[in-house]
Amino acid sequence: MTGELITCTLLCATAFAAGAINALAGGGTLLTFPVLLRVMSPVEANATSTVALMPGSAAGAWGYRRELNGTRSLLLLLIPPSLLGGLVGTLLVVGLPASVFDFAVPWLLLTASLLFLFQPLFTRIVRTESDKDPEKSAAHSSHVSSRLAVAAFQFVVAIYGGYFGAGIGILMLTALAFIGPSDIHRLNAIKTFLAACINGVAVIVFVAEGKVIWRYGLIMAAAGIAGGFCGAHFGRQLPKAAVRWFVVFIGLVITATQFAKQLGFASP
Repeated sequence: MTGELITCTLLCATAFAAGAINALAGGGTLLTFPVLLRVMSPVEANATSTVALMPGSAAGAWGYRRELNGTRSLLLLLIPPSLLGGLVGTLLVVGLPASVFDFAVPWLLLTASLLFLFQPLFTRIVRTESDKDPEKSAAHSSHVSSRLAVAAFQFVVAIYGGYFGAGIGILMLTALAFIGPSDIHRLNAIKTFLAACINGVAVIVFVAEGKVIWRYGLIMAAAGIAGGFCGAHFGRQLPKAAVRWFVVFIGLVITATQFAKQLGFASP
């Protein structure tokens, strides 16, 4: 009983931190997923982490509802590939042998950590595109081939999002800068809404397949909501760079540990 209490306390603390970090800079999955790995299989950890962080994602999409005004045509273009890609990615998780996901875990963590590390660079690219001449941007955004290319890219991102998810916001922002509105806040709104679509599909599949460990997922969801609120409220006092480097450091340490396990240098 004491061990279970310690486990639940640790998971809640991690979810609280992940919620706060998501409110500040993103990357909360890099905290919740590895901790869940200590008490369940990788597929169950992925599913439970997704469910635990989904309420915060949905709340973020609702919070951006005003910024979504005037983006209907873009959402109509990108929602279908987001839903379909999220479904494909999640079905791959539950349909393929567990050993496949086990093998992919360190690579997924490494990808997410590197995406998070280079997020400032991607953000500068987004801002550069947003600061271009509005008339040229509008003309470029209406180009059919550009819109179709971004829709195809969104499908690929959604597959990755359904399969694992960490870092999808960075990928979406970079692509949206080339066809989306010039306002960075509206780009963030579109990104947040599409991420909620991808995660929503993933949650439905994970729940239907019985991959969620609810005794952990529910308390982590509550802790994640509380963490998101505190992160948004008090986070302005913390330097974002420090938060980013903390998450990157944790992500890379966990990645190295997972690679060591695969290579037989560490106990499972």
